[in-house]
Amino acid sequence: MAAYLLKSEPDVYSFEDLQRDGETVWDGIKNPQALITLRGMKPGEDLVIYHSNVGKAAVGHAKVVSVDASDPKNPAVRIKPVKAIARPKPLGEIRDNPLFADSIMFRQFRLSVVPLTKEQFTWLVQGK
Repeated sequence: MAAYLLKSEPDVYSFEDLQRDGETVWDGIKNPQALITLRGMKPGEDLVIYHSNVGKAAVGHAKVVSVDASDPKNPAVRIKPVKAIARPKPLGEIRDNPLFADSIMFRQFRLSVVPLTKEQFTWLVQGK
């Protein structure tokens, strides 16, 4: 199964908000490449929630609940929290990790939905 990093501005919608709500629809994405990635998501796939702008760190693990791609310009991806990451991974630490040397996250920095390898996902949620 695939895994993805979803960027969120915590002052707009944080991982704590997702935990409080229990589920939400991940929407408001405009970038065509990010929309393609969202439409391709499958229920059960893993997500890492990354707080951008404020905090700049990977902070939570979530899962895809469902995907309704009937509107290709606004796919409705429902997600739910799994748990907070015990030790959030700050941007600098992610950038310095060789696992992310070829990551699109650092080639297209403003991309709000980023595919992750299994190794990247594991390091973000469990790595020391």
